[in-house]
Amino acid sequence: MKITLKPQVISAVVWKEDNWYVAKGLEVDIASQGKTKKEAMSNLKEALELYFEDTPKEVLNSIIPLSDVSVERLPLAHT
Repeated sequence: MKITLKPQVISAVVWKEDNWYVAKGLEVDIASQGKTKKEAMSNLKEALELYFEDTPKEVLNSIIPLSDVSVERLPLAHT
């Protein structure tokens, strides 16, 4: 009997630094980079899959409880 696991979803933020795009997971402190957004996200996916490779499902479910995630901009005043 083959067991099919529901894929986990990680939220990520992507930004450009110089000539590279950086992709960072929000639920875990894992980041990667690439020359395009697509490449950065692909590299982040690979890094996350390797990071969670031996993680039990129960632990993974407790790490990834975020929902309704958004990225907001906050203007800061500084001198």
